[in-house]
Amino acid sequence: MNYQDVIDKYYPAGSKLRDIYLKHSRSVADLAMSINRERTLGLDEKEVEAAAMLHDIGIFLTDASGIECRGTEPYLKHGYLGAELLRKEGVDEKYARVCERHTGTGLSREDIVASGIDLPLDRSYMPETLLERLVCYADKFYSKNGDMEKKSIERIEKSLAKFGSRAVERFRKLI
Repeated sequence: MNYQDVIDKYYPAGSKLRDIYLKHSRSVADLAMSINRERTLGLDEKEVEAAAMLHDIGIFLTDASGIECRGTEPYLKHGYLGAELLRKEGVDEKYARVCERHTGTGLSREDIVASGIDLPLDRSYMPETLLERLVCYADKFYSKNGDMEKKSIERIEKSLAKFGSRAVERFRKLI
């Protein structure tokens, strides 16, 4: 599987959204690969890179004008939407699950019900495998808006706090 072919299909060359997508995904991929090496996690580097480069593939389907997304769905659904897109493309299920399970620090059933987001409740949106947890963790260090520079752990926790103490606690477990 060539992740770049999938990206090219949905993020046209020359678009601002593609630039945002590629900068964010490359930052997440580089951090995830670095952590994999430094902590000797033993994950395949190419799989880590592909998972990180594809984790946000569904953002173009959402309504997030601040990052040039002109879709109609709520941004919180981008992981689910990306997973469904990858499944339709015939991409390995492990990458679809990274998409589906990286949002925030994972979305629990309680989070979904409380937020009122229309997501199927017949599956898990919590990162479970080492690959899912690694990409979820690395993703928290980079926004797709603002300066797009690497965030500190303190800044990440402050940002997650608006989603409740469970989100912060889940992030601390990922550390």
